[in-house]
Amino acid sequence: MTLKLIYPALAMIFWIFVVGVIMAIRRKEAFASGAVKPADVCISNERYPTPARLAAANFSNQFESPVLFFVLLLIAMNVGATGYVMAALAWLFVATRVVHTLIHIGPNKLPVRGVVYGVGFLALIGLWIGVLIAVL
Repeated sequence: MTLKLIYPALAMIFWIFVVGVIMAIRRKEAFASGAVKPADVCISNERYPTPARLAAANFSNQFESPVLFFVLLLIAMNVGATGYVMAALAWLFVATRVVHTLIHIGPNKLPVRGVVYGVGFLALIGLWIGVLIAVL
């Protein structure tokens, strides 16, 4: 049943919305505190304080590897690769994206963030292998 893959897709979309709201709040705080003025950031985000820049960087990051996630889920549903292993890999990917965000916009420890990203990327490779097996 394709619902096993739709739920993690919806969760990932929800998380992207959450990150967008976090970014908006941090930018609003930067303006409210006087840390930046509209003229400071109308061309580049570099003048925002670090917390706002981290949230913006993470928001942009949600449109990189998650794009592969969404494509793989669509293909998986189309070819019937919707078993429990595929669902587990999809949920693992979503979980790694959430943890990656919390690290990125929090303590931003690059080594830990890199490991979490790597686990998520391995989940994507697993999804790809699952689709490949289904079509061979």
